[in-house]
Amino acid sequence: MMTGAIWLTALLSLGSAEMKWVTQDSHTTVRLRGVSAVDGRVAWASGDKGTFVRTTDGGQTWKAGTVPGAETLDFRDVDAFSDTTAYLLSIGEGDKSRIYKTVDGGEHWTLQFTNPTPGAFFDGMAFWDEKHGLAFSDPVEGHFLVVATSDGGATWTPLPAQAFPPALPGEAGFAASGTSIAVRAPKQAWFGLGGAAARVLRTSDGGKSWSVATTPLATGEGGGVFSLVFWSERDGIAVGGNHKLPTDAKGNLALTRDGGKTWSVPGGARPAGYRSCVAQVHGAPGPTLVTVGPSGSEMSADGARSWQSLGSTGFHAVSASLTGKRVWAVGDAGIIAMLQRVRAPLPTPSAPSPSRPRR
Repeated sequence: MMTGAIWLTALLSLGSAEMKWVTQDSHTTVRLRGVSAVDGRVAWASGDKGTFVRTTDGGQTWKAGTVPGAETLDFRDVDAFSDTTAYLLSIGEGDKSRIYKTVDGGEHWTLQFTNPTPGAFFDGMAFWDEKHGLAFSDPVEGHFLVVATSDGGATWTPLPAQAFPPALPGEAGFAASGTSIAVRAPKQAWFGLGGAAARVLRTSDGGKSWSVATTPLATGEGGGVFSLVFWSERDGIAVGGNHKLPTDAKGNLALTRDGGKTWSVPGGARPAGYRSCVAQVHGAPGPTLVTVGPSGSEMSADGARSWQSLGSTGFHAVSASLTGKRVWAVGDAGIIAMLQRVRAPLPTPSAPSPSRPRR
């Protein structure tokens, strides 16, 4: 298996034609919807039927487990900090929206949060560090609902409703990969929505106040912002589209250069369809981005100005480690794959031409 340095060198010096998803045995067949890469060795994934999986050896082996009491829940988001500590968020109306935490590698899980608000449906969570994080729900009765923790999830407190602008009728978030919410140190956060408008809410004071901006992503039923990544306090990307039209590239990408105040569509190529998740390869210039969806995946080495296909295999979520330069993607039927350089086969030597008789 490649070292992180070799992998990164390959990524930057070679075209994506030599980068390939290599599947690994997840030891589960359930649909996986969340993934969180910690470093070159450790990554966690999450999915349906209360399932989580974990590797501590760079993906050579994965161990699958089920959270006790959560066998009917769908874990759409996982945020991991080490081989021992991770959070899981399940989706669903009412008390199906929950947050669990483990500090012993999944041997035991603590139920930290159960949604008490009728009509709420939590879509994702994100953390500034192991103790400070946010989780957001679809709007309830025209009001946004975001809960915050500052003690490692021991308590989750709703942010004041007056901190947010009004929600639009029919506006909702998407829990496709748990990444329609993003944070950046020290106090920036964003979350995306869809429906009548594809909007992004943002805060620069840790959630005390929020503003909103409209993006050019797809709108209407099934359309909106599905995933966000910021590589500086000003520069970021939103991907999505319409999940009901998986091969339609219309309205699937937008960039911001001012911290989310305005969004625009870059010129040039774009991903080949609806995309449910985007991740940044940390430490790589460009920046280097990988995006995935049910109809395929792409990589950009120039900050989304151009994209190269990584194949048509469908995935729901992708994550790149902060160190180690690993990129993992997950999807249906328990699929887990790691992005690797694959050397092209050497050409087969042609047979020598028969000698021609001299005249």
